[in-house]
Amino acid sequence: MSDSSTKYIFVTGGVTSSLGKGIVAASLAKILQARGYSVTIQKLDPYINVDPGTLNPYEHGECFVTDDGAETDLDLGHYERFLNVPTSQANNVTTGRIYQYVINKEREGAYLGKTVQVIPHITDEIKRRIQLLGNTGKYDIVITEIGGTVGDIESLPYIEAVRQLKWEPEIDCIVVHLTLVPFLAASGELKTKPTQHSVKALLESGVQPDVLVLRTEHDLTEDVKRKVALFCNIEPRAVIQAQDAETIYDVPLLMQEEELDKVVLDKLSLPYREEPTLEGWKDFLKNLKNPKDEVNIGLVGKYIELKDSYKSIAEAFIHSGVKNNLQVNLHWIHSEDVTEELADNLLEHLDGILVAPGFGERGIEGKITTIKYARENNIPFLGICLGMQCAVIEFARNVLKYDDAHSTEMYPDTPYPVIYLMEDQRGITSKGGTMRLGSYHCELQENSKAYQAYGKKDIFERHRHRYEFNNKYLKEFEQEGMIATGKNPEKDLVEIVEIPKHPWFVGVQFHPEYKSTVLNPHPLFVDFIKASYENKKR
Repeated sequence: MSDSSTKYIFVTGGVTSSLGKGIVAASLAKILQARGYSVTIQKLDPYINVDPGTLNPYEHGECFVTDDGAETDLDLGHYERFLNVPTSQANNVTTGRIYQYVINKEREGAYLGKTVQVIPHITDEIKRRIQLLGNTGKYDIVITEIGGTVGDIESLPYIEAVRQLKWEPEIDCIVVHLTLVPFLAASGELKTKPTQHSVKALLESGVQPDVLVLRTEHDLTEDVKRKVALFCNIEPRAVIQAQDAETIYDVPLLMQEEELDKVVLDKLSLPYREEPTLEGWKDFLKNLKNPKDEVNIGLVGKYIELKDSYKSIAEAFIHSGVKNNLQVNLHWIHSEDVTEELADNLLEHLDGILVAPGFGERGIEGKITTIKYARENNIPFLGICLGMQCAVIEFARNVLKYDDAHSTEMYPDTPYPVIYLMEDQRGITSKGGTMRLGSYHCELQENSKAYQAYGKKDIFERHRHRYEFNNKYLKEFEQEGMIATGKNPEKDLVEIVEIPKHPWFVGVQFHPEYKSTVLNPHPLFVDFIKASYENKKR
């Protein structure tokens, strides 16, 4: 496949944000993949942060991490979960990164004598980034989702870059525009005017969309579709309905019913190839909607108000629930609400407890109290990242009797720094990208719960943290019954702790949720749900 044979699909959004561009892009990619094409998706984010690594989860939801250590938008999680293919640094581009690159080049003298401007310098760099994945020769189709809404000031350079690419003879690309057709209850009508205005705004930037995807609560009549097609310069079959779905995992099948894939392939002059069956996907949906029983899991964290803060964890529970043929009822519990007095009230009805990752000291004592409750009451427990570190602190305080044990992240002067900052992290003052990020090797002990779950000794998992288990205390922990069952062999870092005397107690320093997909649910989550269900039956 030559570089120029890669086709590009741009997905833009109008009328309102949060319409589901990422899900539509991932669904289209899924069907095209099922037709035998190699597809990848990238996200262009209009904010000036270099990446979402320094953003508050309340602001932006979770920060997703790739194998190569990129801190990216949570939409990349959807891409991986749908396509079952890992993403990379090149799959997420921000305005911050674009400007940083251009300014650095200007400082190095790359544009000597020239005035550096949005057009052509910024747009040229955007176009270069868009084509990075296509130029690898690995993909037939690259889908590029442009964040924000048409008309936003910050999205304009991206829309301009798309306009330019549409006129470049060697680039074959189309634009899929996602808008809203609201239903006005007072008049009982679907209104197409917001869509017309949105397309008009896109036309003012010089971009004519090739396909329109209309989000709607109600079925669109052929009349409505024809009207939209007429006013937006689009053939009627390229007006696609995206009705609200029961679950995001229905969307690929709904888009296939609407023949979005065929319309797109026709526009790109590509053959249909094989008819997509999506058998594994359909089986997943059937089991998702017809579980044999249910299990109640507590998710204890400090960003509970915005569920997107734990998006990958919530989705991993859906995948692992389906694998066990169980419906997972997630109980979102704010760690600041958990105290010794209230623990019983909040936690006693749960079959399993997960303590979530996070940064900073807010809500930390609630997490520690939760873990103590799970440990003493034999409730299956999974701790992720800070959740694992809290399990170490709890054990140090209540079993080793080190009352003031803590992490030096929260209390630098703790007399018992059971979690501490590694030597190579000290002296770093910059917050962006200074953590242990990306995929690292871990070796498992053969008789451990982790080994039983994975079924192999060597695993690779994604990390996002600065602080580590302090090996100075390892011997005392193991003597009292908390064992390091997974270690990074290169640096002898503790990655997994377990309590063998407990029915199922596992803390992991990495983020297993990032690697869970529809067709490959994460083994730790699968095993945790299984143990939680056994606990329920007991």
